[in-house]
Amino acid sequence: MVADGKRGDVPVTAAAYAQALVGETPTPWGPVAGLGADAFTANPLLGADALEPLVDAAEAAGAGIFALVRTSNPGAADVQDLPAPEAPLHEGLARLVDDLAERLLGESGLSGMGAVVGATAPEHIARLRSLMPRSVFLIPGVGAQGGRPELLGAAFTAGPASALVPVSRGIAAAENPAAAAEQLRAAIWGVSTG
Repeated sequence: MVADGKRGDVPVTAAAYAQALVGETPTPWGPVAGLGADAFTANPLLGADALEPLVDAAEAAGAGIFALVRTSNPGAADVQDLPAPEAPLHEGLARLVDDLAERLLGESGLSGMGAVVGATAPEHIARLRSLMPRSVFLIPGVGAQGGRPELLGAAFTAGPASALVPVSRGIAAAENPAAAAEQLRAAIWGVSTG
């Protein structure tokens, strides 16, 4: 399960979020188990020190993190595409993710330190993949938001396991949800293995 809470705060609060998501919270009456998520989304805008407690907890729990890099909502460009001294902000966020990827690197060569990269701005995917070659991409925005599977090929250059494409409204709102799910699965699998 991916807990899509987009957590991020100063380090002490980030540690509490991490306990709630993938760890446990100590109390005078014994530990209280957290959510037990397999992975969670995190907001990296507070910087590396705010991500560190989340990475520590993910490492201890064998869980993953997907940091927001270039999201799928229309307003993402308002902030994430802003020019910075060397490159747009989303590229700086990608470098931050890649710097942390080594900590959660798996035997496959892919890291548990992943990135949210929206399908609605596919023109950024190839560049972001080059900046984060070891990170799994969580790619929202296919279906109801207008993202198209056939434009996601660059996300899968590290292989079929290098991206997850969640689709909910595009399936749930379909006349035949099972058929819609199968059609999307085939389209995404075709791109990921092509």
